[in-house]
Amino acid sequence: MRRAYTFLLRPTARQAAALAACLDDHRNLYNAALEERRGAWRRSRVTVRYGDQSTQLKDIRRTDPSGQARWSFSSQQATLRRLEKAFAAFFRRVKSGQTPGYPRFKGSGWFDTVEWPKDRDGCRWDSAPDSGQVRLYLQGVGHVRVHAHRAVAGIVKTISVKRQGRRWYVILSCDEVPAEQLPATGSAVGVDMGVASFLTTSDGVHVANPRYLAASTARLGAAQQVLARRERGSNRRRKARERVAALHARVRRQRLDHAHKTARWLVRHHDLIAHEDLRIGNMTRSAAGTLDAPGSNVAQKSGLNRSILDAGWGAFLRILAAKAESAGRLVVAVNPANTSRTCPQCGHCARDNRPTQAGFTCVTCGYTGHADVVGASNILRAGLALQSVQAA
Repeated sequence: MRRAYTFLLRPTARQAAALAACLDDHRNLYNAALEERRGAWRRSRVTVRYGDQSTQLKDIRRTDPSGQARWSFSSQQATLRRLEKAFAAFFRRVKSGQTPGYPRFKGSGWFDTVEWPKDRDGCRWDSAPDSGQVRLYLQGVGHVRVHAHRAVAGIVKTISVKRQGRRWYVILSCDEVPAEQLPATGSAVGVDMGVASFLTTSDGVHVANPRYLAASTARLGAAQQVLARRERGSNRRRKARERVAALHARVRRQRLDHAHKTARWLVRHHDLIAHEDLRIGNMTRSAAGTLDAPGSNVAQKSGLNRSILDAGWGAFLRILAAKAESAGRLVVAVNPANTSRTCPQCGHCARDNRPTQAGFTCVTCGYTGHADVVGASNILRAGLALQSVQAA
């Protein structure tokens, strides 16, 4: 199976400057290639493709020995392929009738990743294993120390370096990673996602919603006020912007850490995990409406949207699917419609069955329980039925 490993880089001041220069030169290459495509089509209706631009790289490197020639030829080809993929996605959206989104020029804050498509081609992973330290060699940068907090399994296929604020990360995409099969438990569970509780299982376990963004609201608000007062283009504004970005990055890391731990707990204790097939983009759509038809309860819906996004359901479900695949577990997504309004005892479905957010009382048979536990139980039942149909 394929797996990605992300590690923190610990470059020296000189290496950090070289990494920043590498990122900037690849961004300039991307923008120049985009301008060439735009200009050729605007002037002559000629389509320029990846193969045409890749053949120009030798001339570009020859004329700029102290700039573009410093970096790996393969990484520059990967940047051109990135532009090719952007145009392919643009034409696919045009053909399908979606909002196309023409490829844009990348500013300094919108290009943060450089990829090396093959290990030992301008880059080398774990170049000094005898020294007891894991290092990453990058052409034009040198041997960068890596905080490798766990072992890398499989064969390293591609290496990417990403900048997040003032931090640098290396992302290894590895193939032929052996699955870490866990022993069978004979247990199946349904999971109901929520805002009051991050999730509730059919066993009655409630996992609290940490609300990391809400906990950082005061610090973020103060940092954004400082940013708003700084003069555009000044060093003080740049530092204030970095402060805001660092606070958001911290919230993101906390949210991912919680998602990883919760997903690992579910995978370790259950063979089958059923969850709602959520359409988070539709759930968090704005209720503002238009000038002719303004929406209602806009402030309340905005707060709910913020809480849903703060919970990070989408990232959690992606992590859960990846961990389940590695552990040999089964994850089933079911239709969430009416799962918290259907009585698990008699099957009666009505809106009146849920008089409050947490309460459930069946108006037909009188069954009572927690609404989230009822929803999780119905999700488990639907997941088992769906799995039996797929197995047959």
